[in-house]
Amino acid sequence: MFSRKLVLAAGFSLLAALPVLSFAQAKADHPGVTPGDLRYKGAPVQIKPEEFKETITPKAPPVSPEEFARAKQIYFERCAGCHGVLRKGATGKPLTPDITLPKGTEYLKVFIAYGTPGGMPNWGTSGELSEKDVDLMARFLQHEPPIPPEYGLKEMKATWKVHVPADKRPAKKMNKLNLENLFSVTLRDAGEIALIDGDSKKIVSIIKTGYAVHISRMSASGRYLFVIGRDAKIDMIDLWLEKPAVVAEIKVGLEARSVETSKYKGFEDKYAVAGTYWPPQFVIMNGDTLEPLKIVGTRGMTVGEQEYHPEPRVAAIVANHHKPEFVVNVKETGKVLMANYADLNNLKITEIATARFLHDGGWESSQRYVMMAANQSDKIVVIDTKVGKLEAIVPVGKIPHPGRGANFKHPKFGPVWATGHLGDETISLIGTDPKGNKQNAWKVVQTLKGQGGGSVFIKTHPKSKNLWVDTTLNPDAAISQTIAVFDINNLDKGYATLPIAEWAGVGEGAKRVLQPEYNKAGDEVWFSVWSAKNQQSAIVVVDDKTRKLKAVIKDKALITPTGKFNVYNTQKDVY
Repeated sequence: MFSRKLVLAAGFSLLAALPVLSFAQAKADHPGVTPGDLRYKGAPVQIKPEEFKETITPKAPPVSPEEFARAKQIYFERCAGCHGVLRKGATGKPLTPDITLPKGTEYLKVFIAYGTPGGMPNWGTSGELSEKDVDLMARFLQHEPPIPPEYGLKEMKATWKVHVPADKRPAKKMNKLNLENLFSVTLRDAGEIALIDGDSKKIVSIIKTGYAVHISRMSASGRYLFVIGRDAKIDMIDLWLEKPAVVAEIKVGLEARSVETSKYKGFEDKYAVAGTYWPPQFVIMNGDTLEPLKIVGTRGMTVGEQEYHPEPRVAAIVANHHKPEFVVNVKETGKVLMANYADLNNLKITEIATARFLHDGGWESSQRYVMMAANQSDKIVVIDTKVGKLEAIVPVGKIPHPGRGANFKHPKFGPVWATGHLGDETISLIGTDPKGNKQNAWKVVQTLKGQGGGSVFIKTHPKSKNLWVDTTLNPDAAISQTIAVFDINNLDKGYATLPIAEWAGVGEGAKRVLQPEYNKAGDEVWFSVWSAKNQQSAIVVVDDKTRKLKAVIKDKALITPTGKFNVYNTQKDVY
C-alpha cells in the first residue's frame, strides 16, 4: 500500500498504480484539521443541478450526460460549500480548468481520494466516494464549471405571494399565546418550523417553510416572524392571527442564509432584508408584504490582495440600532457593508474592510459594537455601528463559530463576549468595555478549554451564571451528545458535563446536542437533540439554576430539530 506522503513527495510518478489501490482500505489524516471543521465546510448547497447551464470543454476527458448529472450532484453536496459554486475558490482553492486541465486526471484523483493537510477531505479513503466516483470527479473538474442562473427582480416577483394582505390582518392579537415566550424551532429535513409554547412545552403549530430553515428573526414589534431556508425561501408568519400562519412568502435566490428586519426608531417593521449565497447579493423588501424593492450585488475585490471575486456570499445580517442601516457580512471579500435604507432610491453603503470569510456573529452587551467571526481567518472583527467604522480585529482560536455569541460580566475583566470554535477546544473571551475597562477592550482576556472542537453555538443570559457550549460537530459521540457548562463566577474550575442526549431518552440515532437557547425569563435553557429524519429527536429543557432536567419535548412531528429561537430574546437581541 502506498504511503500518502510518499506518493505526494514523488511528484505523483506512481499514480499509474492508483486504480489497484483500495480506497476503502487506505487511510489519510489531515494535521491541524478537525473532523468538525470538515463537516462544517462540506455542507451541501441547495441549488438544483438541473438549473445549471453546462459547458463541455473539448480538451477535457470525456464525461457522458449521465455522468455529468451525477458529478454535479456530488459537487454541490460535497464541494461547493468550500470551493464555491463557480469553482473560483472560497475557503478552498479554485478548481477551474486552467488549473485542473494541466494537472490531469490521475493527479486530481489523488487529491480527491486522499485529501490534503490544509483541509481538503479524504473523500476516497474515508469511504464517502467510491473509486468510480473519484475518477468521475477528477474528469468533471477539468470541464468548465456549470453556471447557475442569476436571480433578479423578475425572478423574485414570480415567486412572491401575499396570502393575507396587510390591511386584512387583525389590528390586535387574536390568540392567547404568550408570544414573548414562544419558540420557533427549525425542523430541518421536514422543511418546516414548529412553534412551541415555552410555558406549557406544547407544540402550538407546525408550519411549512423552505428547506432547512437557517434562522428565525423577529420584527421590531414582535408581531412578525421571518424564517429563511437554505433554498432562499422566506416565509413571513403573523403571530397575531388566531392560529399563527404564513401571510407572505418569496424566494430571493437559489441558496441563502440570512434574513433580518429594520429596527431603527421610526423604521420599525418597515423593511426586511435577506442575503443570498447564490446569486451573491442581498435584497431589501417591504416589511409587511415581502415585496422586493432593492437588490444589491456583492461581487468585487477582496480585502488585502484586492483580487476580483465572482462569488462573495452574504452571510450574517444584523439591524443597526443607532442608524437606519443593515450590517451585512460579505463572506469571501471580507467586507462589512453598512446599507442605509433611509432612501432606497439613493442607497448609501459604507464599506468597511475587515478580514476574509466573514460568517456569523452578534452584539456585545451595550449593542453598539457588533462582533463578527471571520472564521477561516481565525479572527473576530469588531464594528462600531454608532460611528460606522472598524474598531478592532481580534485573533482567536481556530475557526470561530459563535452563532450570536455570549455576553456576560467576567469577575476579573468586566464585560466580555465569548465564542467557541469549530477547529479546536478553546473558548475565547473578549473584553468589550472600552470606557470602563479600556485595558481589556478588544483583546482575548481569557481562553477556556472546552470538551473539544466542533462547537457551533455558545450561550448565556443576563440573569444566568452559566455559560453553555455545544460540540455538535465533534466526531466523538460522548462529546457531541453532551453539553459543557461553566460557572461564570468560577471559570478556572473548568466545565461540568451534562448528558443531554441520554436525558432525551430517544433510543438510537446520532443524537447530536445543538444550540442552547434560553426562555424569556432566563431560568430555562433548551437544547435540540438532533438525529436523522428516520429517527426520533427531541428538545430537552434544563433548569438553568440547578442544571437538572426539567422537561423533554417529544413528538413525531419533531423531525431533525436544529435551531431554536425564543421570540423575546430574538426580538431584543438578548444573548
